[in-house]
Amino acid sequence: MSQWGSISFKSLISAYTKLQSKVLSQVKRLASSISSASPGKFLLLQFSMSQVAQIGESLSNLVAQMQSIINMTVRNQKGQ
Repeated sequence: MSQWGSISFKSLISAYTKLQSKVLSQVKRLASSISSASPGKFLLLQFSMSQVAQIGESLSNLVAQMQSIINMTVRNQKGQ
């Protein structure tokens, strides 16, 4: 193992899933007491939701890059 450590794709997805669940429970909690929801709570929840969306997009881009690398490797092997 290198001095920088390592991280697996499985652990990334697991952490992302936990984050999604946390934000979803916050949405449900706020929706169940919408009459007492303050503008500040609503804005913080919107910020959390946008962070989850950005992380999801980053993970999607990572998968796309990995697929591209795999496809290039397969193409290069066919040429040899």
